[in-house]
Amino acid sequence: MTDLTTTYLGLTLRNPVVASAGPLSQTVAGVRSLADGGVGAVVMYSLFEEQLRREAEATAALEDLYDDSHAEALSYFPSIPRSAEDASASYLRLVEEAAGAIDVPLIASLNGASIGGWTKTARRLADAGAAAIELNIYFVPGDISMNGAMVEERHLAILGAVKEAVDIPVAVKMSPYFSSVGNMALRLDASGADGLVLFNRFLQPDIDLDRLSVESGVTLSSPAEARLPRTWISVLRGQVEASLAATTGVDTSDDVIKYILAGADVVMTTSSLIRRGPAYAQVLVEGLAQWLAAKGLTLSRARGLLAVPDEASADAYEREGYVSALEKAKSTYGSLR
Repeated sequence: MTDLTTTYLGLTLRNPVVASAGPLSQTVAGVRSLADGGVGAVVMYSLFEEQLRREAEATAALEDLYDDSHAEALSYFPSIPRSAEDASASYLRLVEEAAGAIDVPLIASLNGASIGGWTKTARRLADAGAAAIELNIYFVPGDISMNGAMVEERHLAILGAVKEAVDIPVAVKMSPYFSSVGNMALRLDASGADGLVLFNRFLQPDIDLDRLSVESGVTLSSPAEARLPRTWISVLRGQVEASLAATTGVDTSDDVIKYILAGADVVMTTSSLIRRGPAYAQVLVEGLAQWLAAKGLTLSRARGLLAVPDEASADAYEREGYVSALEKAKSTYGSLR
């Protein structure tokens, strides 16, 4: 039996296939089905900064209705709608119940883009039983006067606030759009990130030509999208202390294997589990195990086998690959008329 035991964020996982944040983890039954399906860990769906901010605003508004002498009156109005608080409370309750219902680590997900008190919720998630926090900093600087340094500093400040609040591991789900992805990874690593998740998929709306409107929506990822995170994982392997998690573009066990060869510690997927069901995780795991056995490799030997060599110049290595790809394209398609 091939040993697939993996370390991620300092946690011991039975295998490197992880259920990423998504709609399948919205209930205890859903989380349990992912664990029973064979994954090594489960990342819960995200709790959003906006939900936490509305909760704080609702609480402040209620407190303004009553002076200190009538503070007890707040407890007599349970029917006052507080949907944001309900979202927060239900998420914390789900973490507590789901963590006790599965035998693999449960990782909570916090999604935000600004510096503020919402980051303190990480402490409550840890207390509820989360084994780690995945920090999804979903920030698209629509203000075009904001320069790259300001965007980077915001990410580092948010990470610092969460790290200060908890003593459990914290992973950062990175964007692929920094001017220097590698340098930002180094800075996050130096600032205490226990893991880097490559990469976040930003919403890219389409245009409806009939309605003349912008249409929002989320599409499931495809294997072609794995090339970008795989490239950067191969560069960062051995360059950072943080664990490296791959996400996006996982459809078959081949995609898992490619990420492992590039240097990923774990490979996350939601799209494949939505398409085929939570039990498909076991197919991914078994496919990885069978490939390793066929090649006579251990997981640790395979991991990073095709990463950028330590002695190579990453710039020259990537440039050489670029030139080779263009030469191949010219020979393949140049004769087509």
